[in-house]
Amino acid sequence: MSESPVAIVTGASRGIGAATAEEFGRRGYRVTLAARTRSDLDQVALRVQAAGGEALVLDGDLSDLKFTESIAKRTVEQFGQIDVLVNNAAWREITTMRDISIESWERTLRISLTSPAFLAKWSAAFMETRKRGVIINISSVQSTRASGIAPAYIACKGALDALTSDLSVLYGPRGIRVVCINPGAIDTEMSGDYESSDGQSITTQLRESSEDRISLRRWGRPEEMAKTIAWMASDDASYITGTTLLADGGLASQFGPYKINQLMFPKDFS
Repeated sequence: MSESPVAIVTGASRGIGAATAEEFGRRGYRVTLAARTRSDLDQVALRVQAAGGEALVLDGDLSDLKFTESIAKRTVEQFGQIDVLVNNAAWREITTMRDISIESWERTLRISLTSPAFLAKWSAAFMETRKRGVIINISSVQSTRASGIAPAYIACKGALDALTSDLSVLYGPRGIRVVCINPGAIDTEMSGDYESSDGQSITTQLRESSEDRISLRRWGRPEEMAKTIAWMASDDASYITGTTLLADGGLASQFGPYKINQLMFPKDFS
């Protein structure tokens, strides 16, 4: 049997998930790719293999917990072990609490919180037999910086932060690390669906506004998050557990927009 490590990545068909799968491939991992769209997953699988890894494609709806449970089982059947779980998949509707439906709320919680929690449970059961493993929950800087337009999503991300702490306490004595990564504004498809009330895209305005509050003055790239995730999964981070890592380019630490600083101190902030 191969000695190379095994990772599960959910939401692996695009964005941070796809980039993470490819990064694991470059590091010689065998990777289970889980998401809804088979055709997109097949393309990611080809890139994982071209990078030097192996790929198992599992397409299904993560709101279905039977499918979620099968991810861990089929990974072990195919590869014999689970070393890393990356709970990356998410779903949300842009709406306010005044207008959100119960159906939208419950689907968001099922995909963005319940599925990650139970996939962690089912994956950890296999990790415990080997007394090692890493569970990485992909949360968001929005877990502590609300926008008022995605209540269920933001509730899930805050809960993921807290769940990470709880799981780290439970599984730590069995050699399993549980960590959380909070990306900031990342250039993905999910970041490009903002519309005005009359249906016009306002993603450009959103990007310009947010970049004016980011110390590095730009959105992050999926590949940057992938390298952060892969590092956290590696033995280089072997004493890190039960914590949340901000990867937001300085967004959370900045109070005001740069254009105000430029008005006051043009030489310093040009």
